[in-house]
Amino acid sequence: MHELPVTESILSITLRHATTHNATKVTDIYLVIGEWSSIIDDSIQFHWDILSDGTIAKGANLHFERIAVELHCRSCAHTYAPTDRNLICPKCESARVKVMKGDEFNIDSIEIET
Repeated sequence: MHELPVTESILSITLRHATTHNATKVTDIYLVIGEWSSIIDDSIQFHWDILSDGTIAKGANLHFERIAVELHCRSCAHTYAPTDRNLICPKCESARVKVMKGDEFNIDSIEIET
């Protein structure tokens, strides 16, 4: 259910930027979502369709780009993609790792009409 406040934030940010640029309509929103973020695309889309009704963002296409997880071992400096959420470094078997990619969630760009 956390997609509702997330979607509210997306709409708020979108409308703020659209207003700043004198938009008459928001046509597309590009979202970047890491594999390890707990965001569900269909839930965002569902809430978007309801929340954006009555705004210049109504009917805007949401584009979801998923980013694969990438970890960096702090012991041996090896960078790798984990399997099955196993964080252990395959090179040195250390658990001292840092998430480099895959937990992000942001708006990459917004397309508007003026």
